[in-house]
Amino acid sequence: MSITTDAVFRKYTSPENFAMIRPYDSLCAMWADVSARFADHDALSFAGETVTYAGLEERAAVIRGRLRDAGIAPGACVALLAENGIAFAEGFLGIVTAGCTAAVLPTHLPAPAVAGCCRMFRAAALLHTPKTAAAAEGAPVPALSLDGSAAAPAPMAERRPEDGCAILFTGGTTGKSKGVLLSHRALVAGTSYGCYGTPAFMDQRYILALPLTHVFGLVRNLLTALYTGSVMHICQSNTDLFRDMAAFRPTVWVTVPALAEMALNLNARFGGKLLGASLKTVICGAAAVPPYLTRQYHALGIALYPGYGLTETANLVSGNPEPLRKPESVGLPFPGQELKIVDGELLIRGVNLMDGYVGAEPDALADGWLHTGDLARFDDEGFLYITGRSKEIIVLPTGENISPAEVELHFSRLEAVKDCQVFEDLDESGRHILALEVTLRESALPALGDNPARAAEDLLWQANAELPSFQRVSRITVRDTDFERTPAMKIVRYHKC
Repeated sequence: MSITTDAVFRKYTSPENFAMIRPYDSLCAMWADVSARFADHDALSFAGETVTYAGLEERAAVIRGRLRDAGIAPGACVALLAENGIAFAEGFLGIVTAGCTAAVLPTHLPAPAVAGCCRMFRAAALLHTPKTAAAAEGAPVPALSLDGSAAAPAPMAERRPEDGCAILFTGGTTGKSKGVLLSHRALVAGTSYGCYGTPAFMDQRYILALPLTHVFGLVRNLLTALYTGSVMHICQSNTDLFRDMAAFRPTVWVTVPALAEMALNLNARFGGKLLGASLKTVICGAAAVPPYLTRQYHALGIALYPGYGLTETANLVSGNPEPLRKPESVGLPFPGQELKIVDGELLIRGVNLMDGYVGAEPDALADGWLHTGDLARFDDEGFLYITGRSKEIIVLPTGENISPAEVELHFSRLEAVKDCQVFEDLDESGRHILALEVTLRESALPALGDNPARAAEDLLWQANAELPSFQRVSRITVRDTDFERTPAMKIVRYHKC
């Protein structure tokens, strides 16, 4: 059992910064406080427009007024269908501070799926942007455009910690997405966790390229940035990221390993100037973070902090404040949680835990604990390590249980390996075997000579021989194309057998 208090993190942050981690009963109370304290500070910039905290609250107040005029009472669910931009933020804040639950819908959903979500979540209305208007057509509820006619502003509602705040979709690599209901208590906790484990977190400059419909983009980017009085620049697309970095000069970048890797390659190609001199902190998660990334960013004078979280835990569970000393760990659990390992699986309960899945699996938290499905261990200092997924365990005909992630970690320690995937396959005789596919780091290619794929295969077979016999792969393939990925940039797992 691991129960962490905030005292564990004090040594990683200055006392002045640490004192700025404030408790709130609800996201409404948080926004009321920060929008007043930082009223004149810039909050968001997007597509040439910048809005202050006071200006963002004025826009949210108009949304509250429009919901009031439409007869939407506190406690109702309101769906939000909006792409990344200031309109997303004003819509989300407007819904939540009106006392409603914001059902955040992925923008790639077609119209029938949007209508189905509105029915499943029992939404009373749908807020959309001009770009998502077509998908909003046919919704079985009033559809209100975020750029519609102005309304008289309405005051913020008061909400209790246990009241519903948001419904977010899970974004796993396997299985069907589900709507996760998060309370105000859970979202405030998840938001505050972004303050733990780094030297400074107040008044930063964030840059966002992740989707705000994903928990990592919404909580660790938008909400933590607002909680800390920071300003966040929202990229119009991933292709604008590095151009925007040069212009905006961020100090914090919250990202996923695939984008962090891409940035390293491009930065080297452009003479080490792409990431700029202002960037000091990279928060990396939503997928396993190779230790290579931590070392390479450190060499550039940038601290990269791996972490671990789930939509069901309002994003964050742990963060690694000592990534150079413990590069394979996802860090120390944040306060307000209890973590335990039962039969190798990580179980969690705490203030950041979801209320449940909407419209399905009412017994998901029947015993009070979230069964994460992640295989894990703690070291003797309380640092957490994720070693695989229980549902991804491969049972070979020999009876051996193989965790693909554990074997992948062994191969990913090679400097040449960018990404890899271990899976069960069949050989020519129909026998079940373990197979490995890898992609190579662009920066490693010159050192691999005239035939990088062949040289990499030789290194991989040598590494394979170091594994216990039951974990060794029987086939190795070096890919010349990237793996299929989810919208959150996670590698989609093969299921070939």
